[in-house]
Amino acid sequence: MEEVTVLGGYADLLKEESPWVIGGFTLPDGSRWEYREPDAIVIAQNGRLRVTVPRLTRKHDRIQILDNAKHMYFSRQRVPVHPEGETIFELTYRAVGFNTAPGDLYDGFVSWNLLDFETGIAVDFFVSNDTIATVYARLPFPGVPEPQRGEPKYFALFKELHGRTAPGQFHDYRIVCNRPADEIRWYVDGELVNRETRVPEKVAGFNVALGLMTEKDIGPEGSTSVHGQGLMGEWGPVRITRRAI
Repeated sequence: MEEVTVLGGYADLLKEESPWVIGGFTLPDGSRWEYREPDAIVIAQNGRLRVTVPRLTRKHDRIQILDNAKHMYFSRQRVPVHPEGETIFELTYRAVGFNTAPGDLYDGFVSWNLLDFETGIAVDFFVSNDTIATVYARLPFPGVPEPQRGEPKYFALFKELHGRTAPGQFHDYRIVCNRPADEIRWYVDGELVNRETRVPEKVAGFNVALGLMTEKDIGPEGSTSVHGQGLMGEWGPVRITRRAI
């Protein structure tokens, strides 16, 4: 038996009851860091969300995870996965980079993220003008307890698929989480492009995230991630199917 839900509601983004909130984290000193570009142009139309930032400005000089995302939305509610089956997440989206470095995904990309703020597990797609990447990670999100099982404690594995897209080109993306088998699979336009087994955590659910991002190491003098480049991302609604196996 299947259960299907759709996470969209982009036209309600500014309402208190919106299914989406601006992404960010509360830090140990009590302050809050938000993934919000002040000049973002946000359009909800025909059931899709389009966010354009002509020139990225947000950066953090000390904490990498705060420097990476520039403008991001989190789903307000955590999406539970099927405890004894598969949970299938599907989304169609596209990316455009302005003045981003050709062939360098990490200079600017549009993301779709599944984030577990209980275990630190992150399962993502990153898309630039010319490259698609799958991402499998366990990250030190602020406020998430330190992992107690599996080695290494923290990791981020990126599988780049070069030449698989073009600026503004829509693709269908799918992530399948098989909790009983400790397995995650990634698909692009119906093609299996990555598979991970022996997932070290029994994830109970994810917050969905949609973002404009970079991923450049912080240097001795601080952030190196912004140089005048910009991004546009456009996402459709997220379809979620839970089924027993």
